[in-house]
Amino acid sequence: MGQINREDMLELTRRMTVSRNCFFRVAGAYFDEEGYVDGTFNTHFLKLPRAEQEKNLKLAKMIPFARTNQELKEYPFTKDTLKPGSTRQFLMGLLESELKNDAMLDIFYETLGERYQKGKNYVVYFFLGNYDIPRKGTDQADQWESEEVYRFLVCAVCPVRGDYEPGDPECGFLFPAFKDRSGAPEYIDIFCGEEHREFMELLGIKKL
Repeated sequence: MGQINREDMLELTRRMTVSRNCFFRVAGAYFDEEGYVDGTFNTHFLKLPRAEQEKNLKLAKMIPFARTNQELKEYPFTKDTLKPGSTRQFLMGLLESELKNDAMLDIFYETLGERYQKGKNYVVYFFLGNYDIPRKGTDQADQWESEEVYRFLVCAVCPVRGDYEPGDPECGFLFPAFKDRSGAPEYIDIFCGEEHREFMELLGIKKL
């Protein structure tokens, strides 16, 4: 298990505001108490009303903004998880499809519904973002030139209260990991407590 640089996460979350929004698509599904999908959504982020954008950004930000190396931890993908058909390959496919492949998303929803905790309603969100990483000068000040475009997924699993109103995320992830101000597809940053071990197993990650 690696160490997450808190400054990297803060740099990323500063782009998660309505005025500096880095997300361009959001998709997800609602689940009933038995783990069956109760409805899905998939839309361009900027087509959401401003109030919905703010609500979604708040949820997305909670994953990278979680306490680094305590609630949010970095895990490497092992050789077994790099094989064809692996979770990492699946996540790369979601990135490459820009969350527009509903069939791939349905596979994730079905697997989550089978393995995640039953007996409650919840919703899973996928946020697709781009961060044009500015080059740092010798004085560490941001330059105008772009160093790299970091394309990433934020996933958040939230309990649902009332009329499809999401609560704070119970677990989620950032993929690829944002490491040394760059995308690191060999790693994934997971937000998950001990009570949600099945979520890590779903991602093909074992506790180190």
